[in-house]
Amino acid sequence: MRLCLLPISTRRTLIYCQKSLVATEEKKRSNLWFDYGISHATKLWSEWEHKESGWQKSVVVFANKMLEKIPFEEWALKSLPPLPSSSQYRAKVEKEKKVEIVFPRSLIPDSNVLDLIRKLSTQRQQWHRSRLIFSLIGMPLSAPLMIIPVIPNLPFFYLVYRAWSHWKAISGSKHLQFLLDNNLITPKPLPFLDELYSSNRKLLLDTKNPSITSEKEKSDSSNRDNVKREEAEAGKVKDEEEKILLNESIGKKIAGALSMPELEIELCRAIKQVENALKNMQS
Repeated sequence: MRLCLLPISTRRTLIYCQKSLVATEEKKRSNLWFDYGISHATKLWSEWEHKESGWQKSVVVFANKMLEKIPFEEWALKSLPPLPSSSQYRAKVEKEKKVEIVFPRSLIPDSNVLDLIRKLSTQRQQWHRSRLIFSLIGMPLSAPLMIIPVIPNLPFFYLVYRAWSHWKAISGSKHLQFLLDNNLITPKPLPFLDELYSSNRKLLLDTKNPSITSEKEKSDSSNRDNVKREEAEAGKVKDEEEKILLNESIGKKIAGALSMPELEIELCRAIKQVENALKNMQS
């Protein structure tokens, strides 16, 4: 397992977990029925998505819009698997020399990494708990709608999915806390991440993006970015304009460089959500 800490803007950071590709035979057997269910649902969803019209197509359009509204922070926490048996898992992680977390040092100082991870693991826990309870309460209330023939009970299935999603996010946050509390995370800065972020900064300067205002910032950005990033994560710079740090093209390069093709989807989702949030703040 490997973790990634990737700033999306000067105030928002994505954490992502790349799970091990090697599974034990026991785990493979336990996941057999789950994988079959996911495969069947994916095939059915694809068939509905390719329909030109009808209620199946309407369901897909509605569901996709609802999924787009789920915060990227929730998707990020869901990338972490639920915490296994603590004693056995700790011994396994220690044997494998802890869990690496890669990050761009030019934007996240080494001294801030663990504090930032703890913040990301705890800041949304209460919200997910309350929403999980809300979803569980809503499920039996919406269940009677199942008596309507032909059309599926969308509210019920949506609440089931949201309950599962919130549970996954809570499990992921607890996994992060366990790793932190047991000192099982090893920060590992990657220079090529700094280069990719820097290339995006140069692109913004070349296109005269208003979020970066002068060429002088380019020359001394290394030291100033470190200070700004540290202050922003500590909550000291509240009145400074939030700036986007990535675009989808650079996000794709980062995913490729880290050999995590699935990370591209998460980065693109996060970038779009942050861009939309900044536009709404400015309007």
